Amino acid sequence: MDLLNTLVDKGLRRELPTREEALAVLATSDDELLDVVAAAGRVRRHWFGRRVKLNYLVNLKSGLCPEDCSYCSQRLGSTAGILKYTWLKPDEASQAAAAGIAGGAKRVCLVASGRGPTDRDVDRVSKTIEAIKEDNEGVEVCACLGLLSDGQAERLRAAGADAYNHNLNTSESTYGEITTTHTYADRVDTVRRAHEAGLSACSGLIAGMGESDEDLVDVVFSLRELDPDSVPVNFLIPFEGTPLAKEWNLTPQRALRILAMVRFVCPDVEVRLAGGREVHLRTLQPLALHLANSIFLGDYLTSEGQAGKADLEMIADAGFEVEGAGTTTLPEHRADAAAGGCGTGGGCGSGSGSGGVCGTSEGDGNAAAGAAAAGTAGEAGTAGAAGAAVDAGAADAGAVDASVPGARPDLVAVRRRGAGTDLAPNA
Repeated sequence: MDLLNTLVDKGLRRELPTREEALAVLATSDDELLDVVAAAGRVRRHWFGRRVKLNYLVNLKSGLCPEDCSYCSQRLGSTAGILKYTWLKPDEASQAAAAGIAGGAKRVCLVASGRGPTDRDVDRVSKTIEAIKEDNEGVEVCACLGLLSDGQAERLRAAGADAYNHNLNTSESTYGEITTTHTYADRVDTVRRAHEAGLSACSGLIAGMGESDEDLVDVVFSLRELDPDSVPVNFLIPFEGTPLAKEWNLTPQRALRILAMVRFVCPDVEVRLAGGREVHLRTLQPLALHLANSIFLGDYLTSEGQAGKADLEMIADAGFEVEGAGTTTLPEHRADAAAGGCGTGGGCGSGSGSGGVCGTSEGDGNAAAGAAAAGTAGEAGTAGAAGAAVDAGAADAGAVDASVPGARPDLVAVRRRGAGTDLAPNA
């Protein structure tokens, strides 16, 4: 197929495809799917070989969020029966992180619900970062705390944070239909603040919220312009009790086409297979490893993921290998630029003159890649009592109306283990 040959050539040169080419990838038929995966897989292997980077989420503060992001189980007004608890202590967070690191995770992502951190919250997270780094030599730490104010990114960097995650989530033109309590521009501003502080930028999207192909291409092209080092691709988990509970419009084939399009547009960045992969890719998850070079291990923020052991078996069975702690994830040209202090290779768009920045997504089970932010809500108790903090009358996530076409409520499960509980984590 001429389209795929052109996209492979551009990907190997780090050259930006045209919008028409990106849209054409999403419009390919199921009969062409394996050809699309094979072509994007060539680009992925050129820049990242057969390595898969493992990341592990620690939800520092769950629920209690004042923002109204429609996809989020922690949103204002959500009746999803998720865990709700206030801040984990640094030693609790470090213990939670250790489980993922023992399973092979190279990066720990510290997430907290809310609009954005107070200065006191930044102090808490800084102590947590220091505790994790002290207990686990060589581990990367990414913070995901929502909208940043002046000086906060610099303080996180000084505490030892390596990266900051804040997703764009969807296109600028449709952002107001998803969230009204903050703007798309707010998100872009936070990504830029992280960049300027010398943090590696992580920013991605959530697919499956009813968006058009044009919306998907718009947000991915915006991410390319911002030029993050990593782009998490989340697939909506339709939690009962949220406004998007009935948005079951992804198939495994469409999810793979979306991942391929992201790889072609951002060929040399860490594309992370994030929240919702088990729900929407299902048995085709191994094919996604030919497109993404990074995944989350185990559970997400408020939802259960595939068993950590099953993740590792999937990687091995598909012919890939877990990336070791001593291996640099990014290609040399991006890693060298990141070492210079900007946190980005300046190269996702270098072949076409586009440069930029990036961030992560809200604090729900969809955003395995990151969360809305740290605590504007007041202290509500201790993390050790979190199991009792679940709303007794809240609807279970698996109670989505099975009559909705394509719905798989049996694959949606609220996280009841790990951080904020007395049960062992899934890692």
